[in-house]
Amino acid sequence: MSVFAAIQSAVVKSLEDLYQVKISSSDFQINQTKPEFEGDYTVVLFSLLKALRKSPDALGKELGDHLIKSHSTLFSSYNVIKGFLNLSISDQYWSGILNANYKNEDYGKIAGGKGCIMVEYSSPNTNKPLHLGHLRNNFLGWSIAEILKANGYEIVKTCIVNDRGVHICKSMLAWQKFGNGSTPESTGIKGDHLVGDFYVMFETELRKQAEPLYQKLLKGDISEISGDDKVKSTLLVSKLNSGELNSEKKAELESEIREIARYHTPIMQEVREMLLKWEQHDPATIELWKKMNGWVYEGFDATYKRIGVEFDKTYYESNTYLLGKKYVEEGLGKGIFFKKSDGSVWIDLTADGLDEKLLLRKDGTSVYITQDLGLAKLKYDDYHPEQSIYVIGDEQNYHMRVLKLIAEKLGLPHADGIYHLSYGMVELPSGKMKSREGTSVDADDLVEEMILEAKNKTAEQGKIEGFTKDELQNLYDVIGLGGLKFFLLKVDPRKKMVFNPAESIDLHGFTATFIQYAYARIKSILRKETPSNDFKLDAEETLLPLEKELIILLEQYGSIIEQAGKDHDPSVIANYVFHLAQTFNSFYSKHSVSQAETHHKKELRLMICQLTSSVIKSSMALLGIKVPDRM
Repeated sequence: MSVFAAIQSAVVKSLEDLYQVKISSSDFQINQTKPEFEGDYTVVLFSLLKALRKSPDALGKELGDHLIKSHSTLFSSYNVIKGFLNLSISDQYWSGILNANYKNEDYGKIAGGKGCIMVEYSSPNTNKPLHLGHLRNNFLGWSIAEILKANGYEIVKTCIVNDRGVHICKSMLAWQKFGNGSTPESTGIKGDHLVGDFYVMFETELRKQAEPLYQKLLKGDISEISGDDKVKSTLLVSKLNSGELNSEKKAELESEIREIARYHTPIMQEVREMLLKWEQHDPATIELWKKMNGWVYEGFDATYKRIGVEFDKTYYESNTYLLGKKYVEEGLGKGIFFKKSDGSVWIDLTADGLDEKLLLRKDGTSVYITQDLGLAKLKYDDYHPEQSIYVIGDEQNYHMRVLKLIAEKLGLPHADGIYHLSYGMVELPSGKMKSREGTSVDADDLVEEMILEAKNKTAEQGKIEGFTKDELQNLYDVIGLGGLKFFLLKVDPRKKMVFNPAESIDLHGFTATFIQYAYARIKSILRKETPSNDFKLDAEETLLPLEKELIILLEQYGSIIEQAGKDHDPSVIANYVFHLAQTFNSFYSKHSVSQAETHHKKELRLMICQLTSSVIKSSMALLGIKVPDRM
């Protein structure tokens, strides 16, 4: 039982004993006592005054006296200030918590027994390697899964690979045109990087073909445009030339016109023909698709292994894109969806504050929302999770809201469990990344840059004596990857962030390196000596302020894990473990462990060191970060 729960229980029991009334823990608040007042935890009395017909001071005194008398091992003193009962927890209670848990390497975690939660993350496209944005996604998804596991849930980690569609055909077509039969083996280029290079080549050629067509459209020449885009482009150019536009609106119209030009280029026509062949199972097209996707999968697997990420189940869009069509028929039959005159199927979500949403195109082909409905049902049938968490960037907020709404309206059994863990995009100090222009930061390159940064920073410290070459390389990996993961996870997922590699490995900053160094310092202490006996604080002994502060922080670890799971937010763990490392450093700089004032104190401090090291290691593991025994 946590100290918070123990206080709640004690207050409920004392109120019932004092006033013979039934009180629930939800009838009052307990907070940590503000620093300017004496005490550890504060009971807010105002919500109890009317029912108990007591003044704040009278209730505070009567309750405080009873708590001290009936729970002397928990409380040592109290004071009442204007309706707030400030309680001090006894040093014996804190030392008891330390004594009971310092050997427990799973301290703070719940053993299991809760339901199943599915966490879907990564979701890459097979036309390019993983990049910086994918890293935040992967680290976030993996960490949330581990945090929920620590909260007692059975976890299934899944990934949906976007392995079909126009974007995949772009790389395939570029390889046919410009590849000259090249392979990862013949070029020495990692498979996912090689395929990504061809995607960039395609976009380069597309821009070259689209530019003259775009210029023609601006002049009103629509001779090379077909279908509905003839009228659309004419209207857009007319609006553009109206002279009544601000710069933002003008840029928006120019972008729409440019997209029309891109769509009507010869090379885009070839891509659409290739996609049609794929859908018709043309043998040569399927063979090329399998070959190039195989290169990418090998590359992805190497990156996932490098960054310490794995999945229990991988789904492929090529196997799921036709799912969901039956729900369209079901929705039409129930009047949830409607069909327009051109044969396309829609849902009207205006009453829900949204708009009309397309579900099937006029030619009967699925759109992403239709596919996702089918995939959501497939995942539910496979594992029956009580919650299905989608780790997807905030640019898909609308899409995920629509998915959940439609699933609810259809009465699908998994609808209530759909949860979008929306996160902000990662940018570089130089601005946004663009995959089609080849300006994105490849995950592999960034990992290597971080490891090199770790090597350079370690060399600057000059503390590499006694390490073998292999041990040093492992240390650089641990520091470099730790710095990268911590930097991307220490920020609330919902916030956008700017990643700066130079700031992520700093021995004195809000970094993994700072925490890793604190851990290595503790392990150095424990290599020389470990706690030898269980420790019990004598009645006349007291804890020094930093000893007590550390034990209080350690006691909160279980609640921190619970909060991080409830909020789906690894930054709760990151901030906690950094504060723990800071507090330990303050404690260590002020109080000697090996040369403690008494043997009793030495045992106490060794126990504090041991539990602190366990909690640091456990916390960092929930973030996917290793901690070295030596630095």
